[in-house]
Amino acid sequence: MLMRQCRLISRLALFGFALLICSLIAGAVSIIEWLIRRDIDRTPFARFCFATAAHCLGFRVHQQGRVEQGPVLLVSNHISWSDIPILGGVVKLRFLSKIEVRNWPVIGWLAAQAGTLFIRRGGGQARMTRDTIAETLASGQSVLVFPEGTTSVGITVLPFHSRLLSAAQEAGVPIQPISIGYRRSGHPDHLAPFIGDDIFQSHLLRLLREPAVEVIVTMHAPVRIRTEDDLSSVTCRIQQTIQQGLSAIHSSADDRSGKPAEPAGIHVGDT
Repeated sequence: MLMRQCRLISRLALFGFALLICSLIAGAVSIIEWLIRRDIDRTPFARFCFATAAHCLGFRVHQQGRVEQGPVLLVSNHISWSDIPILGGVVKLRFLSKIEVRNWPVIGWLAAQAGTLFIRRGGGQARMTRDTIAETLASGQSVLVFPEGTTSVGITVLPFHSRLLSAAQEAGVPIQPISIGYRRSGHPDHLAPFIGDDIFQSHLLRLLREPAVEVIVTMHAPVRIRTEDDLSSVTCRIQQTIQQGLSAIHSSADDRSGKPAEPAGIHVGDT
């Protein structure tokens, strides 16, 4: 019990310090933009802040596979709010997030400073959201989406919604699938999933009390969709690739090397 409390206090202190540094960086970038009267690319600063926050929170991230260069639509399975700082620390990108996150203490403000694309679910917003993603991709910035539409328990991947993936087709950029998995003591971690009616603050404290969790991020081969390709079929195959990657992450937990298997790749309409 004492060890868990000490771990909680030390990580909270580190996380608080990291948030302070990130806030100062965000503030400095805002001042510079005001002085030069134009926006600057915030993704390099956001990547540093996300990676720092993830480390302070006790996530030990291992990346496998190559990040595609240039603007790309990144598609990942979704397990927890922690997917955001972890993946944001691996790739320079902009996130798509529900608008409620904007009201989270500190985190919401930092997400906005990092250029997160906030969306309001329902009310016929899907087309507007897709257009926003397509415009961001066409401007040369990568965007990450979670096409499951919700979080899962971290062992299986839920069916994907294909509508947002059409933004890549519209912008003429590839899609790069990502599998993310959490492991603790050689088994799928049961603490990381943020599901149901769980509360952010309570979930955060539970994670901070426990030893560091291992996170495997597998970057799969990019997929380019041609105009004649069936989007629903491509979406299903991307979902299967991410599921295979997640299964490989957990099946490799018992290997002596502790390294995940090579990522599976799919090629749809490659040119």
